[in-house]
Amino acid sequence: MFSKTKETNGSPEAVTSTSTEPKRNTGSTSVPSIISADLKITGNLKSDGDIQVDGYVEGDIDSATLTVGEGAQVKGHISCDAVRICGTIDGAVKAKSVVMAKSARVIGDIIHDSLAIEAGAFIEGNIKRLEGASRPSSGSSTSNVSPVSTASTGSTAPAGKPLAS
Repeated sequence: MFSKTKETNGSPEAVTSTSTEPKRNTGSTSVPSIISADLKITGNLKSDGDIQVDGYVEGDIDSATLTVGEGAQVKGHISCDAVRICGTIDGAVKAKSVVMAKSARVIGDIIHDSLAIEAGAFIEGNIKRLEGASRPSSGSSTSNVSPVSTASTGSTAPAGKPLAS
């Protein structure tokens, strides 16, 4: 009654697949899934596209790209291709590209291939490169080390060198 029958030539088409994992969307043409500021989600999120969190998520997030808005809070582990953090994450972040805005706050480890941190961003945890990540080929040396300020004395010393007492 509601279906059309179409006669075929008798041979079904062969469908082949080379990968069991679906390809992730690069995110350039898709509209992100948005968790608005007044929304609280308890549970894991998984998307092949983009996710934008402006509210509260308690659970792990796995997506192609993730944007954590300025007032947003995430309690859980993040696993994405690219992450932009403007809000708060309490958990480990694993991504090829991590960008932390000055309003970002991460309490947990960050595992990355590329990392950009604006002045004012807060990190409490370890920062590690992804296994097998591309290394800079320009033989970097310790001469490019900039001074690090210590909170208690206000003096500076190159990273890895103790301050003179």
